Amino acid sequence: MGFLQDLFFGGEKDAEMEDETVPNPIPLLSSIANSVVYRCSRILLLPMEQLQQHFEADLPDHVKQPSLYARNLVEYCSFKALHVDTKRPDHLADKDFCRLTYDMMLAWEVPDKESESLPKETAFGNDPKVEDDDRVSLFYESVTRMASQVDGKKTVGLEAFARIAPACPALADPITVHNLFDALTMSSGRLHFLIYDKYLKSLDKVLKSAKCMSGPPHASSLQLADGEIILDVDGVMPTKPVLQHIGMSTWPGRLTLTTHALYFESLGVGSYSKAVRYDLAKDLKQMIKRELTGPWGARLFDNAVMYKSNSLAEPIFLEFPQIKGHARRDYWFAIIREVLHVHKFIRKFNLKKFQHAEALSKATLGIFRYRAVKEAFHIIPSHFKTILAFNLSEKLPKGDKILKALYKHLELLHGRFLHHDAGHDVVETSSDEKPQTGSFPVSLCTLTRMGILLHKEDHPEERYFLDGDVHVGETSSLQKAIKESVCYSGRVEAARATLDQVTIEDIDTNVAVVKELTLPLVELGKRLLFLAEWEDPLKSTVFLMLILYVVYRGWVRYILPCTFLSLATFMLCHKHQNKAKPLEAFQITPPPNRNPVEQLVTLQEVVSQLETNVQAAVITLLKIRGILYSAFPQTTNKVAITLITAAVLFAFVPFKHIVLLVLLEAYTREMPLRKNSSEKLKRRIREWWVRIPAAPVQVVRTKEHKKLKTASSLKHPLQKDGDPNRTCRPSLRG
Repeated sequence: MGFLQDLFFGGEKDAEMEDETVPNPIPLLSSIANSVVYRCSRILLLPMEQLQQHFEADLPDHVKQPSLYARNLVEYCSFKALHVDTKRPDHLADKDFCRLTYDMMLAWEVPDKESESLPKETAFGNDPKVEDDDRVSLFYESVTRMASQVDGKKTVGLEAFARIAPACPALADPITVHNLFDALTMSSGRLHFLIYDKYLKSLDKVLKSAKCMSGPPHASSLQLADGEIILDVDGVMPTKPVLQHIGMSTWPGRLTLTTHALYFESLGVGSYSKAVRYDLAKDLKQMIKRELTGPWGARLFDNAVMYKSNSLAEPIFLEFPQIKGHARRDYWFAIIREVLHVHKFIRKFNLKKFQHAEALSKATLGIFRYRAVKEAFHIIPSHFKTILAFNLSEKLPKGDKILKALYKHLELLHGRFLHHDAGHDVVETSSDEKPQTGSFPVSLCTLTRMGILLHKEDHPEERYFLDGDVHVGETSSLQKAIKESVCYSGRVEAARATLDQVTIEDIDTNVAVVKELTLPLVELGKRLLFLAEWEDPLKSTVFLMLILYVVYRGWVRYILPCTFLSLATFMLCHKHQNKAKPLEAFQITPPPNRNPVEQLVTLQEVVSQLETNVQAAVITLLKIRGILYSAFPQTTNKVAITLITAAVLFAFVPFKHIVLLVLLEAYTREMPLRKNSSEKLKRRIREWWVRIPAAPVQVVRTKEHKKLKTASSLKHPLQKDGDPNRTCRPSLRG
């Protein structure tokens, strides 16, 4: 165990030594909290006592209640120190920064002496579960479990991570911090330092890679717009290209995603051709979805993304070949959607200048974090567990409230900048003066510090904002909206779990389920048909009198309200009776299994029946067209006289009486007194309809169609032999 302790916790020895050498510790705080406050005071160049005095002077009384004092003091010191420490471009690569931020989380969980003496939860008590992962890292699971066995107490919980991590803009986003924690802990509930350190190293690597991609030669070859950042590139290796499918053509090449567009460079002989740009920023009704693709348009492999917009004549398909699974495609699908959603957010709220840049920077950092998690742990969180802020806001129930709260945050930021820009500049205050807190463009400033984005004149300078977007001991409006939305998402996930349980792939079984579920309606229809056929004259007569009386008295308008009221009463009664009882499973008898040949025969019969129905519908429409355009004068005269008579009736006869006549006529067709005359009338109408010829139809083939289909191959079902454009009449069957 000694070797493992040195391996995993060698960096903790310095922290333990600092715990012992903290000068003038605050009596109320725990040892780890005193260590954190002491290190924060060194970063801020202030004594611990003076830092505590600033805390008591700056914050309201409800934050300094005895039960909250220690934790809020740790928060206050941590936020102020992180605001200073994160100004260094290389802070993510600093081991001391990694250790300090992790200790801040530990101190947040154990801020005072009382909490220090309480037993902590055992780390990694649950089995990890990974969703949508094709290549789970065994190192991630096994080494983490080994580390937790060495020192299970040195782990961080969700609440501590969610409070401290967003104070470092590159590290986490307030909207997705809970999902980021779940991704790092594999849903185990506790975060170990080993995983946290690995995540920071991966994130630092991704940010440095992004900085390199933003420079020549790749960025210059794409001719990027001002402020456009390269987010990721795929297909660089010749053995792992990205395939672009347009129609029947396929090109291998390199795909680049920026904050404004997709660029595809097809691979030529030793070099790439000029990039084709697919815009993601403008409102071109873009649509992107997962799709199957393959050679010559075949739908074989589930590893492609379809992109469609008004600027394209036909959709394009970007295929990400992969031997097993489709994680590569899912990653690109997620980050492309994130760019689309952030621009949708920008257009919806009409963001301008640095508000626009801040929203884009927020999405950019989210994609970099997404890359870091994917590259470090080979997992791709999706659905309600995604760590992309705008994707999550679009998916979560009431996610629009999150976007609205984010807009208000940006609006407040814009107002503060205008206030300072008008001449009320904030100067650096001395340690005795109360600092001004509030929002500032943290994501934009983070990318600018790291050299990924160049500073513009219309962007606010950091000197205008002394503190970050932090709320010591309080919950911001954005965090409240997130909590409300996450609460609803739990219900949605539970509902989705039930859907997965009842989803049946067999078509015959699904048909059987539909029949059983609609059985009450079918039985009701059978009873009405029984009454309409007058098999029991007494019951049919009573029902007819009842219907006529309801219509005559004008009670028809109460039928729908009574139906709704009956359904509500039915549901409430069942709710009262089945209180705290699970719903019983719906039982059905599955149909006998059929072999593939029988299924093919059934499918052929269904297709044949569908074709017959479509042909009958075409014939009906052509006959109606002929009548409307007076192609057959005799028939047109009869139909016109009938329509004029109906118009006169509807104009001068009360509608209630018309309804009574229609009901009486329809219901008494099978009545013994009317049965013979009704059958004779239906026969005459059928004979009249059959005598009506169909209007002519002409099938005009295009030149391309003629090239693809020769005269000896497929012919149009309505076309005879001879001239391909000849006029023909459809069959008058039925």
